Amino acid sequence: MPSSTSTPLTLTARADQALAGLAPGYFALVMATGIVSVGLRTAGAAGVARVLLGLGVLAAAVLAVLYIARWIRHRERMRSDAKNPESAFGYFTVVAACSVLAVGLQAEGLGMASVVLLGIGASIWIVLGYVLPWQVLMTRDGEPILARTNGSWFVWSVASQSLAVGLSGLEPASPAFASALGLLTVLSWSVGTILYVGIAVLVILRIVHFGITPQQFEPTYWVAMGALAIAVVAGAGIYAMEPVPMVDAARGLIGGTVVLFWCFALWQYPLLFGAGLWRHLIHRVPLRYVPSLWSMVFPLGMFAVASLRLGHVEHLPLVEGIGVAGLVVAVCAWAAVFAGMLVTLMRGVRGT
Repeated sequence: MPSSTSTPLTLTARADQALAGLAPGYFALVMATGIVSVGLRTAGAAGVARVLLGLGVLAAAVLAVLYIARWIRHRERMRSDAKNPESAFGYFTVVAACSVLAVGLQAEGLGMASVVLLGIGASIWIVLGYVLPWQVLMTRDGEPILARTNGSWFVWSVASQSLAVGLSGLEPASPAFASALGLLTVLSWSVGTILYVGIAVLVILRIVHFGITPQQFEPTYWVAMGALAIAVVAGAGIYAMEPVPMVDAARGLIGGTVVLFWCFALWQYPLLFGAGLWRHLIHRVPLRYVPSLWSMVFPLGMFAVASLRLGHVEHLPLVEGIGVAGLVVAVCAWAAVFAGMLVTLMRGVRGT
């Protein structure tokens, strides 16, 4: 009986296959790179921070081209992802990526570029904020939605908080814009906070009713911690804004929540780390490069930045020390995942 052999795919065919399967949340790569850059700059390593910011901008440009190409060639796959509860909210990484890069550009003195990025991010946030939940919640495919709720849903909250971080760092061109800027910043922070609470309830209900297997505990669950950490950074930014009516009205409430959110994020850190050990060491789930790993690196970097800023502003040396240690962890995690991504890309090119 003759043996059948499959014809190896050409490089073009493999590239198109990879494009078709491009993860909706791949902009988490930009988020992670950008926030580690911000953390390094906060810690005084401006030169390395600038290199990472450049890598983040380059990654964002490449991913933008790839997403446009995917829309042209594999439009139905993108629409299917947008209706899938397990993947749809990954598209919000585009918003957070724009905002994180905007913060980095503000530090470089590129205010106009920062405003443009925040405008793009805000526009996408408004569209996705209404379209994606409608697609997910109102479209039924016969499978229970609650059973497919996962950590990627927290990116919706992160996207909103990221806009608050970026907006709070802007210098209004005139006093006439200061009130509007304050309103938009507080609005973004408030929406992100309330979304976090609602999503946390849904995720807890999913785990209580349906359980979670080691295979299902993906790196996106780390975003639960990252969403709290970015609320701390955004809240601290709002607290430091110039006095305008909306900021003054919310300053006391927001200032009182910052420490609370940081403490809860700290509590989650060992919990998530332990769950990772449970997944990979006890149940032997292979630890290999997947795009969702960037959704773990970002919360690590964001927690470090939140700790550094909170410790500095409130004169808490212990908290600042935790931030330094957290930044070391975030940099190591970024380097490991980046190396894994490069190895995976080289293997894809070679067809191995």
